[in-house]
Amino acid sequence: MKKDIRKLTPEALNAWALEAGVPAYRARQIYAWLWQKGALEFAEMTDLPLALRQQLADAFEIKPIQISAQQISRDGTIKTAFRQHDGNQVEGVMIPSGGRNTACVSSQVGCSLNCKFCATGYLDRQRNLEAAEIVDQVRMLDQLAREHTGKGLSNIVYMGMGEPLLNYQEVMRSVELLTSPQGLGMSPQRITISTAGIAKMIKRLADDNTGVQLALSLHAANDAARTALMPINESNGLDLLAEAMSYFYDKTGNRPTLEYTVMEGVNDTVKEMEELAAFARRFPSKINLIEYNPISMADFRPSSHSGLQDFAQGLERKRLIVNVRRSRGKDIDAACGQLANKLDK
Repeated sequence: MKKDIRKLTPEALNAWALEAGVPAYRARQIYAWLWQKGALEFAEMTDLPLALRQQLADAFEIKPIQISAQQISRDGTIKTAFRQHDGNQVEGVMIPSGGRNTACVSSQVGCSLNCKFCATGYLDRQRNLEAAEIVDQVRMLDQLAREHTGKGLSNIVYMGMGEPLLNYQEVMRSVELLTSPQGLGMSPQRITISTAGIAKMIKRLADDNTGVQLALSLHAANDAARTALMPINESNGLDLLAEAMSYFYDKTGNRPTLEYTVMEGVNDTVKEMEELAAFARRFPSKINLIEYNPISMADFRPSSHSGLQDFAQGLERKRLIVNVRRSRGKDIDAACGQLANKLDK
């Protein structure tokens, strides 16, 4: 059975070359083809001898993802479904906004956390994505950005399907590949890991100090309300999360972001604004208020425009850093998991 060559570290690739009688510099060329140039077939590695390309094809395989569906919004947002080699589907989104192009990528097929307002929460988790499958998403979304906006990606957020910190090893390897000079050479400061809140893994991320940004998907700042929306809160309550976020800031110096999707009659009252403000003061943070993008599986609705503005202004009066993120791709299935849910039927 052939091995997946993209699972090999540089050291492992060097070891194979030594054993196969291939010069060490060829191993470096092969690695560059895989991760800098994004080759998806050995035939593309045109500066390698034909015999070596055949030798690679005999020993290894490359299992790329493929675009299976795509939707383009009037605002320029592009939602893409990617099919893996085993037939599973995940989603990625290219979001042009304010001169930036952001790729939102998935880390798992489905999700096990069952958040009530998220379309992915209605898909069972099938498996973790491999690092190469995550990097493939970035490459394909970067190509879409260049085709549609004339420039590449400026930011990457692990905010698509799945919980990144429950696929820690592969997510961190993908970050390494995206930021390494031997890979895509992106700045880790341009990469954000978004988590529903796994306290011990937030601390591990802090200890590893990769330079990436951290966002906590919060959505309610009292335990009863948050548990009703996000069952993970039962085992990772707000006190644990506040401690972990403080630890992350102390270790890295990076101010984490609190993601708060504002939903009418659910978490948008003055009382809930006060609770969010109190939680945000427990560690250095900034707040992203997100306009909710409704899904067919649940009855949640976005707060009114004025309600969202009032909520934001209440936080600003408390001298907190607040950004309002308007929903993108309203005319397509842009909410996380919507398109995959349709394709899964």
